[in-house]
Amino acid sequence: MEDNGKFLYKKESFDIIDACQEVWKEFGGSFKEKIIDRALEIALKEKGYKIESQKRIDIYFKDQKVGIYIPDKIINGIILLELKCKPFITREDEKQFWHYLKASPYKLGFLINFSPKKLEFRRRVYDMARKAQ
Repeated sequence: MEDNGKFLYKKESFDIIDACQEVWKEFGGSFKEKIIDRALEIALKEKGYKIESQKRIDIYFKDQKVGIYIPDKIINGIILLELKCKPFITREDEKQFWHYLKASPYKLGFLINFSPKKLEFRRRVYDMARKAQ
């Protein structure tokens, strides 16, 4: 879990992408999200990562809970993963993911799409220090 100021969670990021590519090579985008989700969990656990699936994250407004967000996966308690299995990632998907990441306690998130044609991912960093500005 190294953060040298240049590339947040570099090793973990490359391992996540590698695990996704491993699942993609096996299944492509031909299965439902639940199957891809389970296969990715196996691939990440084989790399030594602790996985939390469907962990509830409370969303607050003015110190009052207004809802919950349930991401697909949390990796090692530090990286948020959101999975899709659709033709392509839309701007709406990206906006929604960005808002989820901002509302969460995590600095790094991946939006990953196992589309029928290709593996797509968006790696996003949200520095919590910016909230204080």
